[in-house]
Amino acid sequence: MAEEKSYYMTEEGQKKLEEELHHLKTERRKEVVERIKVARGFGDLSENSEYDAAKDEQAFVESRIQHVENMIRNAVIIENDNENPDMVSLGKTVTFQELPDGDEESYVIVGSAEADPFEGKISNDSPMAQSLLGHEVGERLVVATPGGEIEVKIVNVE
Repeated sequence: MAEEKSYYMTEEGQKKLEEELHHLKTERRKEVVERIKVARGFGDLSENSEYDAAKDEQAFVESRIQHVENMIRNAVIIENDNENPDMVSLGKTVTFQELPDGDEESYVIVGSAEADPFEGKISNDSPMAQSLLGHEVGERLVVATPGGEIEVKIVNVE
């Protein structure tokens, strides 16, 4: 049997997944079943687009339930590394300054399960996080971004 993938996440991220799973199982499943019942009432199932759409939605919901259950089952909770508070690691917020113009950016490095760049949370699997992980405050390094490589200086880690 294939080895299960580990999903790194914060306790907050795990809680959100558990809430999503509860919502999917208790509310979304019931909504989809009701849509299927209504669609069946429209007649011939072979030409019933409402029924087909409801069945597709049911398949999506069931697939998402399995995926979320798997992520929760294989969750690895990120603990803050107190050994070196100045080193970039999972679960920490890193602030860096782009060189030479000086624009500062901050990101929390989280597991892929809870990554959301618009919320300032980047996946530990992303090229940017991979470039930053293991480095310390004051270090200058080259970071990979979708627009190309940039030089940065790590200003703060918390």
